[in-house]
Amino acid sequence: MRGYSLEKMKHVGLVLILSVLIGLSVGALDAGFGRVLDYISIFFHQHKHLLLPFLGFAGMLFVHIQLKYGKDSHLGIGLIFKAGYGEVSKVPKRLVPFAICGTWLTHLFGGSAGREGVAVQIGATVAHAFGRQFQGMNYKRFIVIGMASGFAGLFQTPIAAIFFAMEVLVVGHLTYDVLLPTMVASFTASFTSEFLGLSKFSYHLVLDDRLPWFLIVRLVILGIIFGLVGYLFSRTMRLTRLTLTNHFPNPVWRIGIVGIIVSVLLFVFHDGRYASLGTNLIVDSFHGGTIYPYDWFLKMILTALTLACGFQGGEVLPMFAIGSTLGAALAGIFALPVDFVAALGFASVFGSATNTFLAPIFIGAEVFGFDAIPYFFIVCAIGYLCNGNRSIYSLQKIEKEF
Repeated sequence: MRGYSLEKMKHVGLVLILSVLIGLSVGALDAGFGRVLDYISIFFHQHKHLLLPFLGFAGMLFVHIQLKYGKDSHLGIGLIFKAGYGEVSKVPKRLVPFAICGTWLTHLFGGSAGREGVAVQIGATVAHAFGRQFQGMNYKRFIVIGMASGFAGLFQTPIAAIFFAMEVLVVGHLTYDVLLPTMVASFTASFTSEFLGLSKFSYHLVLDDRLPWFLIVRLVILGIIFGLVGYLFSRTMRLTRLTLTNHFPNPVWRIGIVGIIVSVLLFVFHDGRYASLGTNLIVDSFHGGTIYPYDWFLKMILTALTLACGFQGGEVLPMFAIGSTLGAALAGIFALPVDFVAALGFASVFGSATNTFLAPIFIGAEVFGFDAIPYFFIVCAIGYLCNGNRSIYSLQKIEKEF
């Protein structure tokens, strides 16, 4: 290749080999984690009346053990962001087992949470460990490679994972210098987890290929609504975490007390309808199930309480549930197909709440079909512009305006 010295080409080759190894390792870990979590979720819904009352007590036990033996693992995704900024030089490997077991425990007892936080932590930890083994490697960049492979391995949306990892650390700045290894690791992780039997949610939208002006107007209005809901979710997460920390400074008692409250609320509101991942709400949104106008709001509140008090998990799957149920509820008002508006909400609320732009467009395309990209582009762009530059990730940085 012109302009590349032999030494530079050797370096690029080594990074690509490492990217393949990272993708294989992370994809396998994601597959194991995800398949066990699927079984746990099924087991919980079969025995929810027996398991849900113990949510708070299980949380207390886990946090006690984590604080005693987990070192900095309690920082979770925040530790990954700090490593990506170079503020910490090492990500402890014990972060992975604590994140995995903590998330399994959350879902075994019905906490309203997601799972992508674990996948991103798995990917970043593994990639960071690989990068630190070789002198001359900018191991901060391996955080981006690892985040992409973790996301791709779990959701099997490699293109969206690439842009998510490149966008999410610093808003307005794409880390193009690691595009090639990130792409290699992301696709490798996605193929690996698929080969190992991890299932992927997908739904094919049947679309009209025209974009008349009156449809564009409705898409813009929907983008505004989804953007504001994404902003509301990120603000709710931050304010809930701050309020609970101030009122319950002891993390063990915090998760115990709030966990009991959450379990009671989950029973009261439709007998566990909003427990666990929220995949039941997503399926109902696209396959003609019952959707209540307040589903999105209750899922948002219960997810914020679950995660803010200290339970392990993630926000992305609950965001997909929030967006799809909100879209399904709005479809009749806008005289549009339910599955179409649910798909737009699925992608746009995720983008707004994470303060990312390209990732939600491609996650919509990879889940619902690439023919829908023009629709996702319009709605996600408007949602991104309406989120007030807020994010569920409190350590996310924003590039200064020029």
